[in-house]
Amino acid sequence: MPFEAGELRVYKSRTRACAMAVARTAGERRRMAVSIQPRGGAPVLDAGRFTRYAGPVTVGAISRCVYVKGSVGGGSADSGWILC
Repeated sequence: MPFEAGELRVYKSRTRACAMAVARTAGERRRMAVSIQPRGGAPVLDAGRFTRYAGPVTVGAISRCVYVKGSVGGGSADSGWILC
């Protein structure tokens, strides 16, 4: 899912879901964050000042939707409930 400063990447295997927030251009450190939450579970978060990406963060996602949010600098994106 692209947004102005980067993109939110989501991957899913049979049992796990994974997410990363990736900056459009690497370089100086800036605020980045990514979180993934399985439906009915707690979110897993990675946030800080990074040069290229935040994450990856993973959760168990057997037969569960996930909600993913990510930000790079001032830009952000969220998925809504996906991978149901």
